[in-house]
Amino acid sequence: MINNDSNTIRKRLLKISLASLGIVFGDIGTSPLYALRECFYGEHGMYVSNENIYGVLSLIFWSLIVIISIKYLILILRADNEGEGGIVALMELVLPAKKKRTYLFLLVIGLFGAALLYGDGMITPAISVLSAMEGLEVATPLFKPYIIPATILILFILFCFQKRGTAGVGMIFGPIILLWFLTLAILGLNSIFKHPTILHALNPVYAIDLFRINGLAGLKVLSAVFLVVTGGEALYADMGHFGKKPIRISWFFVVLPCLVLNYFGQGALLVEHHQFAVNPFYHLAPKWMLYPLVVLATMATVIASQAVISGAFSLTYQAIQLGFLPRFQVVHTSASEKGQIYIPQLNWMLFIAIVALVVFFRTSGNLAAAYGVAVSTTMVITTIMAYVAMTKLWKWKRPLAIVITVFFLSIDSLFFFSNIIKIPFGGWLPLIVAGAIFYIMLTWYKGRRMMNIQLKKVTDAIPKFIQYYKRKAEHIVSGTAIYMSSNPKNIPPTLVFNLQHNKILHAHIVLLTVEHLTIPYAGAINNYEVQRIDDAMIQVKIRFGYMDAPDVPRVLKRINYPGFVLDEHATYFLGKESVVITKTTGMHPLREMLYEFLIRNSVRATRYFNLPNDRVFEIGSQIRL
Repeated sequence: MINNDSNTIRKRLLKISLASLGIVFGDIGTSPLYALRECFYGEHGMYVSNENIYGVLSLIFWSLIVIISIKYLILILRADNEGEGGIVALMELVLPAKKKRTYLFLLVIGLFGAALLYGDGMITPAISVLSAMEGLEVATPLFKPYIIPATILILFILFCFQKRGTAGVGMIFGPIILLWFLTLAILGLNSIFKHPTILHALNPVYAIDLFRINGLAGLKVLSAVFLVVTGGEALYADMGHFGKKPIRISWFFVVLPCLVLNYFGQGALLVEHHQFAVNPFYHLAPKWMLYPLVVLATMATVIASQAVISGAFSLTYQAIQLGFLPRFQVVHTSASEKGQIYIPQLNWMLFIAIVALVVFFRTSGNLAAAYGVAVSTTMVITTIMAYVAMTKLWKWKRPLAIVITVFFLSIDSLFFFSNIIKIPFGGWLPLIVAGAIFYIMLTWYKGRRMMNIQLKKVTDAIPKFIQYYKRKAEHIVSGTAIYMSSNPKNIPPTLVFNLQHNKILHAHIVLLTVEHLTIPYAGAINNYEVQRIDDAMIQVKIRFGYMDAPDVPRVLKRINYPGFVLDEHATYFLGKESVVITKTTGMHPLREMLYEFLIRNSVRATRYFNLPNDRVFEIGSQIRL
């Protein structure tokens, strides 16, 4: 019996590990298409010589070991927020309870790190699919005019399928990427057999010699070497889908060996044929295999793009739930998988941005000049927040935490400064995108806080309100009124306004507050709290995690409390605030205009909380910020 159970667990673990290949490692797994080429043929490529080839390969190998294997797979994956990963989850995990300087510092760098990932999410699909299509040009120059149209067509089909979710196609992701990684290994091994001495590049001395011989040029090539580890943040963000163990198994037993074999195979090819630096990956394949390889590479890059797009959806959803972005329409595409979501507005904004990148940069080589700046900055931020996790959460001794942090920061800083030189050549793009999103996040966060302060001024605390509110009403009508409010200590402004202007009360009143927790899932049990205020009024608090679907009526139906049964004809009262722009308040007028624009274009609470459309009553108010 024990053996059967252990076999079942083992099979399930292997199945999950296989599934994780496509989602988690799609980004880093398609880097062989362009990474080594950029080291020798890119904007900051080195002269193709045997010494430089050995040095670059050594840098690639040890980057994969130190950054991905040790930093992310062993250290950072320990920092899980109730099973979820990613920079927003890490930020919420390490934020101190008291909102002082440390809180503000971690909040700002965490939000900026999250904003940077949007730039990465735009570039990855563009550079991945373009690099796959460029294999057709290796086969024959006749295909060159069709590379960009074919890339746009594939991206369009990919974004059209987003609304269907990844539940169905996810079953084939793992096997296709497994075939991709095995193909990488076979192509690499075939080349290594012809020049086995290339394995000497495993020695880190070659990496050190590269800097000693080339000086500043060695630092510049780090920006190209960094392309091999750009999927590090993505695999941390996808931890919640599969768990730590399957991700670690997939990396150490499949992904890492296959990547190393392919990179060293490309290096062995370049030792014999320096002229193949223009596209060493496709030159690894025999002529008969070139077209099937292009097809396989296209499927792999589409899967890699899918993973990045899904990550952008998850990141946006987390930010919405935690109050850093306005509400978007969110569609949950799977009844069984909570994390599978689709955000239509973001989907097509991403598509337009990615197509613009393809048309503007035209080649994956040009796009590589813009790639890396955002991710390298995010990696520095992740290391800083990991130090807080080491000292505050894991209770490691401070000297040990400092040594580990300084070690990783020194490496991250080298890659960061090597990528800074890309800014004039396209690296400005993800920084501008990140800056705009970061500004929007801070504007929304500050605007909501200031609006809550203003609304609090027109309402009373609950104990004070119940002393007089019935005397203010001229009529008591039958039925149930549900007033939604973000502040559980005060009476909802909608109730105050309704009482002031209409002079009526319902026989049964529910004060409803929705709280968004800093954990992914609140769970079906104890995710609500009920308190009776008087004979006509009760207060209900509903809690959702930042990955939960905020379905308010569903939770209300499940509430088991004496005297409370959800009235099927209950009316939901919502506030609809509009901003009056002034020059003498706490926000700059331009920022107030942006905040007012975000309010007008955010999804109505009716749709976001899944409220019945025919039983919602909105009460408007003008707020001076």
